[in-house]
Amino acid sequence: MIYYKNEKLTIRPMIESDAQVIYDTYLSYGWHPSLETYQNYFAEQGNGRTTFVAEYEGEVAGHVSLLDAAKSGPFPGIPLVSDLRVFFAFQKRGIASRLLDILEAEAAKTSDTVCLAVGCHSGYGAAQRLYVTRGYNFDGSGVWWNDKPLGEYEPCENDDDLNLWMSKKLK
Repeated sequence: MIYYKNEKLTIRPMIESDAQVIYDTYLSYGWHPSLETYQNYFAEQGNGRTTFVAEYEGEVAGHVSLLDAAKSGPFPGIPLVSDLRVFFAFQKRGIASRLLDILEAEAAKTSDTVCLAVGCHSGYGAAQRLYVTRGYNFDGSGVWWNDKPLGEYEPCENDDDLNLWMSKKLK
């Protein structure tokens, strides 16, 4: 199945070999990924997760997952956008927006709303701007850390687990 295709960009379901490509790419950035994470993305296809992979001119360029239902945060049971990533070499080409177009269309088949948690540090700046531009709104529950609302004046770390929740009406 192909979700989208033009002369340069194809959006398709994840295949097993994508896990290694994703892992190797993140490792090349000096990050500390887990190959098992991406192998699980593939294994969970059709079982609560749909992972969409973008290929740009035949190379894996990015991915995003749609989880059937958020298990934490302020939107339990609502479809969840998870792990939207476009590899550095392919950014600024509209790939993230196209991935979200496909994901939102799939989510709209079962729900009128989709949600996500976006990180607070500057590494998430482009994602923060993208989500707002696409009509996602903050839910007003404040900052969450390690899957719990962070109370006023409570200590935390500005890491990948410090998030703000957003949602978007699809219909």
